[in-house]
Amino acid sequence: MQVFWHRRDLRLHDNRGLAAAADAASGDDGVVSVFVFDDDVLQYASDRRVAFMRDALAELRAAYRERGSDLLVRRGDPSGVLPDVAHEYDADAVHWNADYSGLAQERDEVVADALSAEGVATHQYHDAVLHEPGAIRTNAGDPYKVYTYFWKKWRDREKDDPAEPPAGDALTAVSGDPLPDSADLGFEDPDIDLPEAGHDAAVARFADFCEDDVFRYAEAREYPAMDATSHAAQDFHFGTLGVREAYEMTAAAMHEADGEDERESVREFQSQLAWREFYTQVLYFNPEVVTTNYSDYENAIPWRNDAEEIRAWKRGETGYPIVDAGMRQLRAEGYVHNRVRMVVASFLTKDLLTDWRVGYRHFREYLVDHDTANDNGGWQWAASTGTDAQPYFRVFNPQTQGEKYDPDAEYVREYVPELRDVPADVIHEWPSLDTAERDEHAPDYPDPIVDHGERREAAIAAFEAARGDD
Repeated sequence: MQVFWHRRDLRLHDNRGLAAAADAASGDDGVVSVFVFDDDVLQYASDRRVAFMRDALAELRAAYRERGSDLLVRRGDPSGVLPDVAHEYDADAVHWNADYSGLAQERDEVVADALSAEGVATHQYHDAVLHEPGAIRTNAGDPYKVYTYFWKKWRDREKDDPAEPPAGDALTAVSGDPLPDSADLGFEDPDIDLPEAGHDAAVARFADFCEDDVFRYAEAREYPAMDATSHAAQDFHFGTLGVREAYEMTAAAMHEADGEDERESVREFQSQLAWREFYTQVLYFNPEVVTTNYSDYENAIPWRNDAEEIRAWKRGETGYPIVDAGMRQLRAEGYVHNRVRMVVASFLTKDLLTDWRVGYRHFREYLVDHDTANDNGGWQWAASTGTDAQPYFRVFNPQTQGEKYDPDAEYVREYVPELRDVPADVIHEWPSLDTAERDEHAPDYPDPIVDHGERREAAIAAFEAARGDD
């Protein structure tokens, strides 16, 4: 008998570890699959992500039942639960797909030791990435610190084909217990409509993207009102979509592209997959980046961390329309357009000179698609503390960002109702208007809480002091 431990791979298709477990099964001995609710992981979860994960698990369980099997669901410390499951089913081995955070690596080592002590073999596989951490290195053998060079090698490497789902006769006929409710796990029901979960929904979403928006992605992805993005981040994070099947769909789109502009758009999306793996590699080799700056400064960065300013940023009440629209979208949908993520992160870390960890934790609470590697990489990029980060002296101007990427203020009006009837040019000029003009157009919308020009200079000075510049 073989046991497969599901974690961030909630699908049967293109699941390398599950496919390997099925290949290892022989005769009447099949695969028993299990998911463990681990309290050490749940402490970093949120109502929204737990609800999406439960929906994905329900869909995964249905897929197993269609094949005459089921998904076992347990709760507890995996180093105790998995040896018990292995003993219950007289398993020869437990298989799982690797995860790359420091917490995951430590947990997996403890689990492997516990199973080994019981005489049970363990096998790990690289499933969540096309190229495992460390596979792409500099000529000197070091992990890349600059994305551009990583991308050039990544794009030229051969990509594996998707793994086949296990046949029904490779799975053991078992019966699992009901899934626990969110309340049973210590969480509340989400206060938003979640994306549809499960492999079928993820594939359908991504297929729609690859049939249309991927061909205009290079340009349109920058404009939040167009929203020409894949909306696949939560599917990659929870593994309801396999990265090899996703890449295969982009390769098919490349073949169907009409002209170089469309091919470049497909390539631009593929580069986002490479960014995801670049940040995964950064996390794998530097697990401490979750709580510490990747880049060292000679002196501590003098973060302001002003409580009132942070509160205004979280509520979307900064008086900078594009910033407030993004923060309100986060609360309302559990999602923020990527261009706007950069704008709101820059505003927090530079205009408000607030520690990036404050923003990272807030996004972790509200995002459905939160991913440790990606989000940490993004926040440290904005804060000029990460690898290949935004230079400290380049500070996004939220006013010009709004003018450039939301020229008709469609995005702002959708999420900031106080400005719904205000002309676009007034919305873009809001931080520059006097109080009387603001009161005339939108008396219920706040004045700017800071002056961007002044705060930009203050932020640059603060980072130069941290660098030890004279």
